[in-house]
Amino acid sequence: MGRKKAEAGVTSGGTGGDRVTLTRIAGELGVSAMTVSNAYNHPDRLSEALRERIFETAGRLGYGGPDPVGRSLRRQRTDVVGVLYSSPLSYAFDDPAAVSFLSGLSSVTEEADLGLLLVSAAGSGPSGGRDARAVAQAAVDGFVIYSMSDEEPLLVAALGRRLPAVVVDQPFEEGVPLVGVDDEGAARAAAEHLLDLGHERFAIASFGLSADGREGIAEPDRQEQAALRVSRMRLRGYRAALEEAGLSWSGVPVYECPGSAKEFGHRAAEALFRSKQKPTAILALSDQLALGAVEWMTERRISVPEDVSVVGFDDVPAAAIADPPLTTIHQDHAGKGILAGRMLVSRLREEEPPSAGPLATHLVVRSSTSPPRQR
Repeated sequence: MGRKKAEAGVTSGGTGGDRVTLTRIAGELGVSAMTVSNAYNHPDRLSEALRERIFETAGRLGYGGPDPVGRSLRRQRTDVVGVLYSSPLSYAFDDPAAVSFLSGLSSVTEEADLGLLLVSAAGSGPSGGRDARAVAQAAVDGFVIYSMSDEEPLLVAALGRRLPAVVVDQPFEEGVPLVGVDDEGAARAAAEHLLDLGHERFAIASFGLSADGREGIAEPDRQEQAALRVSRMRLRGYRAALEEAGLSWSGVPVYECPGSAKEFGHRAAEALFRSKQKPTAILALSDQLALGAVEWMTERRISVPEDVSVVGFDDVPAAAIADPPLTTIHQDHAGKGILAGRMLVSRLREEEPPSAGPLATHLVVRSSTSPPRQR
C-alpha cells in the first residue's frame, strides 16, 4: 500500500519518490523505451494515437519531458543565439535604436526556431569591471556582437570560443562578418546639409569615444584615437565636410558623453553653450543626444531652429514627432538586426550567407534645421 502511494507521487525531478524514466513509461504502456523516446525526439515516426497515449501516461506519472541540458550536451547544440553587450542590459530596453535592432534580430531567430540570450558583463566583475565569465559560460551556439569597443575584453572572450559570430556596427575584426552603415559618409552628409544652409559656427554632441566613461570636451588626439569605431568614423565625416568648406576643426568643440540618453544631450548642450562663441548648429551622434539638447535649449527659450539648428543620427520614431521634428540621418536598425540574424543563421547551418555590404542611409530634412539667423 505504501509503495503504491509512493509511485503515485513520482515526478520527473524525483521530489516525490523514484525519478520517472522512459523505461518506466514504456513499461506502463507495454512498448520499448525507444518508442517513448521517439515520441519526444522523432514524433513523425509514431502514429498520432500512440504519441497521445505516451504523453498522457507521461503526464499522469509526472514526467515533464527530456532534460534540456542533457539533450543539448548530446546534440552539442543549444538552439540559442547570444547577443553580446558591453553596456548594462537596461540599455537594450531603453535605447530606441537598440530596441529596433533586437526586434529585427528576434524576428529571424524565431523563424529559425532559435532562442535569444542577451549577454552582458557590464559591472559584474570586481569593483564594477568586466567579467568574461558571462561570455565563457553562456550556453549559446553563436554570437551577435553588438557595438563594442576595439579594446573590449569581452570581445576576446567571445571570439576565443570559436563559435560562429557576426559583428554589428563595431569593431572590425578580420574574418568576422560586419553589419553596419557608412558612418563617415552619412556624417559628412549631415554636416554638408548645415553648411549648405550657411552655418559656420558648429558644435558636436558625441557619445563615448572609448569605454572608459569619460565626459567632457574631447581634444582632437582623443577623437582620432577613439576605440569606438562608430564614434571615430562619424567625427571624421563631420570634420572632412567642415574642413573642405574652409572651417577649422580645432575651433569646433566636441562634447563627449558617457552614453546616448537624453540626459547626456542636456549636459552636452549646457557645456557647449558655455563657450564664448555660441554655436548656430549642433551635430549629434545620435537622435537621443540631439533630442536632449533640443529639450535643454527649449527650456531656456533658445529657439530651434531660429537660434540653433540641430541634426541627429538614427531616425528613431521619436525624431519625427518631436517639437520641432528632428532633421536626422536615417538608418534601418531593424534591418541591421534582420541581416545580422540571417548571416548568423546561415553560418550555423553552414549555408552561403547574404551579402554584408554597408546598409543604406539617407538624410531626412525636417524642421530642426534652417539658415542661421542674421545678426
